[in-house]
Amino acid sequence: MALSLININVNVTGISTRFFNVLAATLPVVDGTTVLASAFLDDSGNAATAFPVVTNGYYNLYLNGVLQEGDSYTITATELTFNGVTGSIPARTPLIVEAVELVTVV
Repeated sequence: MALSLININVNVTGISTRFFNVLAATLPVVDGTTVLASAFLDDSGNAATAFPVVTNGYYNLYLNGVLQEGDSYTITATELTFNGVTGSIPARTPLIVEAVELVTVV
């Protein structure tokens, strides 16, 4: 039997949406502390009503421009929740949530 080569060509692109919040006051953080999606602004500077639900992709969280470990937070449509971390985030610290949805391009 002759060898057959199969060429699979899949193009995937990411659609990124970002949300911004600069803390007005120090945020004490313990396991389960939440920040509502409505406390963020979207890329256009409009008040966010919800985070997108990512079904095929991932979320990133940046505190003061530093990417955080994926296990230290969870994101739902309504809130950002800190998991297993304790401390405080000083006032005027920027929080950035990035939702990346991966889409197959035909």
